[in-house]
Amino acid sequence: MKNGKRGCLSTAAALAGAAFSSVWLLNLQMGVFFEIPDNLPVVGNLDEAFFTTLLLACLSYLGMELPFLRRLSRRDTPEQRPPRN
Repeated sequence: MKNGKRGCLSTAAALAGAAFSSVWLLNLQMGVFFEIPDNLPVVGNLDEAFFTTLLLACLSYLGMELPFLRRLSRRDTPEQRPPRN
């Protein structure tokens, strides 16, 4: 990544990751194909947690403002934070 520019391939990967994780979380297959992970006690929750994290990471990479994640970002410096009342 030169001069802060993102490559076409990494942007396409972020878009694909966001699209795939959105489809997974919307459960468009209605439990027909991926019923096994949801029936296992721990694995059923881990896949949703993974794809939620993937979706938020892809959206953040693409430049969408996620205010509730701004506190957790390492790039957040004191001068970027909104002033407290």
